[in-house]
Amino acid sequence: MLTNDRIGAVILMVFSIAYGALTYQIPLLSFQADAAFTAQTLPKALSVLGVVLSLILFFTSKNNDLPDVEGFKWVSAILICILMVTYGFTVRPVGFIISTSVFLISAEYVLGERRKNILIFSTIPVVLFFWYLMSQVLGVYVAPLPEFLMDLFK
Repeated sequence: MLTNDRIGAVILMVFSIAYGALTYQIPLLSFQADAAFTAQTLPKALSVLGVVLSLILFFTSKNNDLPDVEGFKWVSAILICILMVTYGFTVRPVGFIISTSVFLISAEYVLGERRKNILIFSTIPVVLFFWYLMSQVLGVYVAPLPEFLMDLFK
């Protein structure tokens, strides 16, 4: 019988197997071919761990409850997924700061937050902090604004 735990275990197993299959596409340099530890090692171990844990969850599940989807807010879930896809397409052309701020404010609004002060002040500082952390501390370049606005600041 499919229960919540078993459905979760099957989803985890499918994801882990797909992730494990994709790890073979990670390119290796010529001198890494015979190395014991490569860029593929940890992803492969993680996928094996995911399969093992999903099997344990599947066979040790004692929860006999059927999935309860009656009160689930499907519209909100679908809107959040649409927002995530839109964010993925807009983060480069629009810039990290603007697209991430719009994404987070929109997601909070979809989830029920309506106070403008909370929406703005819980989003903007977090976005600016992560942009600073990534670009200044970690050295990963993330375009903060669209190119036409970046040209104004040069």
